[in-house]
Amino acid sequence: MTPNSEAELAEMILGAEGSLKLQGGGTRGIDVAGISALLSTREMAGVTLYEPGALTLVARAGTPLADVVATLASEGQRLAFEPMDHRPLLGRIGTPTVGGAVAANVSGPRRIQAGACRDSLLGVRFVDGMGRVIKNGGRVMKNVTGYDLVKLMAGSWGTLGVLSEVSLKVQALPEAEATLLGEGLTAQDAVGAMSAALGSPYDVSGAAFVSDGGKAQVRLEGLETSVRYRLGQLAQSVCAGWQIVEGTESAKLWQNVRDVIPLAGEKGAIWRISVKPTDMPLVLQALGSPNAVCDWGGGLIWVAMPAAWDGDLRAELNRFGGHATLVRADAKVSGGTPKFPPEPAALAAISKGLRQKFDPRGILNPGVMG
Repeated sequence: MTPNSEAELAEMILGAEGSLKLQGGGTRGIDVAGISALLSTREMAGVTLYEPGALTLVARAGTPLADVVATLASEGQRLAFEPMDHRPLLGRIGTPTVGGAVAANVSGPRRIQAGACRDSLLGVRFVDGMGRVIKNGGRVMKNVTGYDLVKLMAGSWGTLGVLSEVSLKVQALPEAEATLLGEGLTAQDAVGAMSAALGSPYDVSGAAFVSDGGKAQVRLEGLETSVRYRLGQLAQSVCAGWQIVEGTESAKLWQNVRDVIPLAGEKGAIWRISVKPTDMPLVLQALGSPNAVCDWGGGLIWVAMPAAWDGDLRAELNRFGGHATLVRADAKVSGGTPKFPPEPAALAAISKGLRQKFDPRGILNPGVMG
């Protein structure tokens, strides 16, 4: 099932006689229980409105992210939330789409400064499980009245509706970019330096740690004179002795973090863990010091857990108040371990009620989020 328009999408969902697996570019490979058909939005593509002066872009859900990036770059602009490309980590092919990024709320290293994907969303159009076309939000920033379905759809993984169009605010490309890179650091030393940099007045737009080589990196962006000044201040204080990496080499460092390239060739299960940033060293220690990529100042941890590890990762996280998403399973955890962490009873009741409201037949990506 590959609709070419929102009207066709609504007709297909209304006429569906079984469960549907929803797919944009097919780069994340989610598992859906008991599907009877695959519904792809890849033909619903194209930028429908772009106003550089208003920092606003509207695109159909199936629009390749690469097309959005190229369109923005032609006017010296970009997506602030720096969406990840999952293909290297998951070993998949396909084309990342803007609708897929929104549905999964995909947010990269710049989240610590610019917010998540949902924070760049201005409006959405989607078709719910009854084939109804729903519009929420708009094409400019404004106060929200009533239910904020825009934020609700971001990260819902298609369980509430199928996105047909998204409106995004964008930002200008910076004049300069540079990274301070420290090597041979312990996780504890790295989180201390990253926390200090993030707590400084120097407007850090990225702070990450890669366990292989003990590499910590802190990014600065903006006007060239401003970047130079801030680099100098950090290099004389919390990042003393660190190497300065600029331009395309700096961008490559952050692409590797964004796409979790250091774990791409690792065997075993891949987990995405969210914890308090300062707990990052303790979490890695509790998990047996696996290979890890730690973004957001240590608050986001990607780990590759070897099959030989016999612990319960989610149980280990309980004492830190964190939670984990299973991004790529191996033979040991496949089938028996849910992708998303279990929700507290009160939140689970709300989630169930929302799915019942928007998809009473339970046909949209059943089983993906409980």
